[in-house]
Amino acid sequence: MSQAAKTVNGVHTELLVQIYGDRVLILVTQLGKVGSLIEASIPMTTPLPLRPIPPALPNPPASIQLTPLLGQPPSEHMQILYNLYASQIATIWWTSNEKEGMSRKPVVVGIALKKGQSDASEDQGDDESPLLEHERVLFREVMDMLSQLLH
Repeated sequence: MSQAAKTVNGVHTELLVQIYGDRVLILVTQLGKVGSLIEASIPMTTPLPLRPIPPALPNPPASIQLTPLLGQPPSEHMQILYNLYASQIATIWWTSNEKEGMSRKPVVVGIALKKGQSDASEDQGDDESPLLEHERVLFREVMDMLSQLLH
């Protein structure tokens, strides 16, 4: 089991990776609990994306399949955000473990994020990007934590 912790946007954020025989469990929590579980998988015929040069993130395959297992995010916005996390986390796992033969295992992602405090300018948002700035920062920090943990 591998784990890491970091304060992001003033909130303690933990990341845990546990490898099982048939799948991988990756937890991201700011609440000290498992949260919503989503399984990400890809068909065996889908080519894996190439691992990009950091700090770029690999693009999740178009054929990625997300299956909610347990729990439900608190809002539709958080559902979209959790799916984004699950897709990206699984893709980072698959591209980081290609040579170890674990690259095709389904990845179960547990996500429990604190609801963010947005200011008035962020509430206005822009139509092209549904993510708020603090959500972008958290997303990037979590992906960086995972990449560092896996390398």
